[in-house]
Amino acid sequence: MTDTSTTSDDLEPVVPADEAPAPRTFAEHGVEPRIAASLAGAGITTPFPIQSMTLPVALTGHDIIGQAKTGTGKTLGFGVPLLQRTAVPGDPDHDALPAPGKPQALVIVPTRELATQVAGDLTTASRSYPARILTVYGGRAYEPQIEALTKGVDVVVGTPGRLLDLAQQRHLDLSHVMCVVLDEADEMLDLGFLPDVERLLAQTNPARQTMLFSATMPGPVVAMARSYMRQPTHIRAVDPTDDGATVAAITQFAYRTHALDKVEVLARMLQATGRGLTIVFSRTKRTAASVAEQLTERGFAAAAIHGDLGQGAREQALRAFRTGKVDVLVATDVAARGIDVEDVTHVVNYQCPEDEKTYLHRIGRTGRAGNTGVAVTFVDWDELPRWSLIDKALGLGFGEPVETYSTSPHLFEDLSITAGTTGRLPRTQRTRAGLGAEQVEDLGEVGAAKGRRARSGGSGASGRGGRSSAPQEQAEEGVVEERVERPRRTRTRRRTRSGVEVTGEVAAESAATGGATPEVAPASAGEPPEKAPRRRRRTRTSGAEAGAADAG
Repeated sequence: MTDTSTTSDDLEPVVPADEAPAPRTFAEHGVEPRIAASLAGAGITTPFPIQSMTLPVALTGHDIIGQAKTGTGKTLGFGVPLLQRTAVPGDPDHDALPAPGKPQALVIVPTRELATQVAGDLTTASRSYPARILTVYGGRAYEPQIEALTKGVDVVVGTPGRLLDLAQQRHLDLSHVMCVVLDEADEMLDLGFLPDVERLLAQTNPARQTMLFSATMPGPVVAMARSYMRQPTHIRAVDPTDDGATVAAITQFAYRTHALDKVEVLARMLQATGRGLTIVFSRTKRTAASVAEQLTERGFAAAAIHGDLGQGAREQALRAFRTGKVDVLVATDVAARGIDVEDVTHVVNYQCPEDEKTYLHRIGRTGRAGNTGVAVTFVDWDELPRWSLIDKALGLGFGEPVETYSTSPHLFEDLSITAGTTGRLPRTQRTRAGLGAEQVEDLGEVGAAKGRRARSGGSGASGRGGRSSAPQEQAEEGVVEERVERPRRTRTRRRTRSGVEVTGEVAAESAATGGATPEVAPASAGEPPEKAPRRRRRTRTSGAEAGAADAG
């Protein structure tokens, strides 16, 4: 795709935040009563700003570009209109469809975790509205997904790779899709998914409604919007009192820490007053596994999630985290998007993020949906230049972080840590069940993915005996590659002497004598072989051995 310098300002009309309608209930927005009742049953009655601004436009079928900070409620902003435009079994409109049972709506997301989160929100909104929702992504067996598509589904949520695979195998028919949502479009650009997304869009009905949601609006995303959307309404949901790049409800700290003291600092932070669920981010898989293992040894209920784990183990860790069996999730950036867990009070950047976008998406796991949160970033000495760029790009105003150790008084004061707290959790506070209390679901994984399991506590450098190759340690990979076992080739060795092959007993005797091949004279006529005269055996000696003999 050709990159353009076009900015999001060229996409009009724009609905600014200060003209957003006053908050009303979902029912007052004209939402289908059964969907509104489903949301009310989950305690969701008043829409957030991005939802209030999106619903009036989306419910009429117009294309939308939604731009808002992470954690502001975009999912229901597109999820409610998508469900309302979907005919469900039992309704007269469903029987009148050209192909009942074929997908009517498609949601494309960049990561597996985000697919699970979006599907969960849609399921919550459709408890009284029987839409059949299917989640499709890699790491799971094909057969259950194919079986569900054969029985009939109404909404498909998935990642581009698996969606395209099923479409190419003719199991997924997108020709009747009348509503498409692209969530986290900027992340799909970063991961190189935009060509796959365009191939999927080309298979849908040209008269569809398209909704694109993204935290940022780079040129290629704008170009795709112009190619596949019809006069989209660009909605920016920005709180006029919050003009920064980050959510104002998140209190941020940055500390210059030493690599050998980081775990100790983290262990004391995890005992801060009022701390709830916590996500610790690292750049590499080895670090994530190591930190989770060390925290578990110190008495904390911790689990790791990274690309060396099979999908079953990753979902086991997320389920344990959501249910509170573990309260510390150590994750690589594969989890920076898509984890929408309530009551995440703290986010810790154990290793400095690569750039400002990664920083925003990491700390966006807390302070969500109107809640408050705390974000702490550890900056090692060699990470100061990178942190300086992030600080300037986002206007955080930290400058050079203050030098901090596990005994620094300002650490205890900033984070409300009780004086005298050590780096081990007291046994009286070890009340959570831990990762072992959550079963690993058999997802029918194939190849190496099924065998990649973490050791106890969700940690472990990799699923191959704790060893990890150098390229795998350097960066996180969201997709686990399969290893093909090839038969070992049998090698044959021949022994020769003066160009003549030595075989049989002579070769065996040569090997027994350290490589010296005996020379045997032919037997005399009329004599049995065992009586044949033998020449004196000559052996080769190294120069050192010969010198030693001469000296003797």
